[in-house]
Amino acid sequence: MSNQCRIRISSALLAAALVLACHHGVAGGKAYVGNFKDDTVSVIDTTRAQVVATLPVASGPHGMAAAPDGRRIYVSGDNSSHVSVIDTAADRVVQTIEVGRSPHGLALTPDGITLLVAVNGEDQVVFIDPATQRAVGSVSVAKPHTIAVRPDGVLAYVASQDPRGFAIVGVDLVTRKVVRTIALDKPPRDLEFAYDGKALYFTEAGVNAVQVLDPASDRIVAQIPTGASPHYANFFRRTKFGLVVVQGTNELLLFDPATKQPVRTISVGRQPHWVAVSSDGKTAYVPNEGSNDVSIVDLASGQASTVAVGNAPRKIVVQDSSSGAAVSIANFVFSPAVVTVAAGERVLWSNDDGAPHGISFRDGSAGAQSLLPGQSFEKRFDQPGSYEYSCSFHSYMTGRVEVVSAK
Repeated sequence: MSNQCRIRISSALLAAALVLACHHGVAGGKAYVGNFKDDTVSVIDTTRAQVVATLPVASGPHGMAAAPDGRRIYVSGDNSSHVSVIDTAADRVVQTIEVGRSPHGLALTPDGITLLVAVNGEDQVVFIDPATQRAVGSVSVAKPHTIAVRPDGVLAYVASQDPRGFAIVGVDLVTRKVVRTIALDKPPRDLEFAYDGKALYFTEAGVNAVQVLDPASDRIVAQIPTGASPHYANFFRRTKFGLVVVQGTNELLLFDPATKQPVRTISVGRQPHWVAVSSDGKTAYVPNEGSNDVSIVDLASGQASTVAVGNAPRKIVVQDSSSGAAVSIANFVFSPAVVTVAAGERVLWSNDDGAPHGISFRDGSAGAQSLLPGQSFEKRFDQPGSYEYSCSFHSYMTGRVEVVSAK
């Protein structure tokens, strides 16, 4: 049977059976693409640039989020009241969570403990515990569309498309209350925090520019000019430039996060909707809603290839090609504080702070004495167990790696 399975059927049960029949194990990384009009997610083997599975999910896949360890992908169904949970080891839906009418954007806290769902039809942001797959709270936000969680995990910003007053709404994730509202003249489309938390990028309907908000003051400090209808903008870890998808000109725009100015544009497919980046920061993946494909872009050369997927692909998440977990060091905290990996997998620590830090293991095993801002450290764990560590410079900063037996 072919490694590439493109199946359109009406029966969810039959679809699930066919997915299992045509799925092949993937040794490298994978990308998961939500096909809005097919009610499916295409799974791309990023090493071979081929679709290896097609999974039926909640109707109208809209929002997508990946667990920090990459073992679960969450997909909200705009035309449903559900969030589908995908097990990435088996590439199948293992859970369906009821959240309320027309869920849009999804976001996970950096520690992976809470999933936030923008339930547009209920005017609420719902908090889900991924461990139990149950709602544990909610907060009222009018017509929530997308969500961005600040890298410190303390505050979330929600794009509110309420016609009575467009706004970005700040939600305290500890008290689960609205703590600020930034009024806008036009509907906000998407909003994303840069990986270092120094800027919030957002787009507005009818504005041919990306707005740059300073999270310290909640003031718009710059605009990045674009072509017609920019949709998504972000500055990813290990990328030199920030990225914007521009729907009207079918381009991926690169910008300088320091000067807030465009640098170059790269042609992609028709009506690009989203962008994700590989863990090494070298490759961008752009789902093109108008041409039913994904552009795979080498960010150094600007060269792009395409992979056909389902009908009207919108969101995409990319799984790290090297199995394991990632820990960010920011604001004098290891985030997430606890990660779980299988024996033989690696953990990557990245110093995203302004001060030097280090990794010192309690059992005396090799760590990193000093990591300057921007530096990283990777360690492989071969034996199951619990590995506690602290910062070499700041003993109050602690974390733990849980290593389980490989299946």
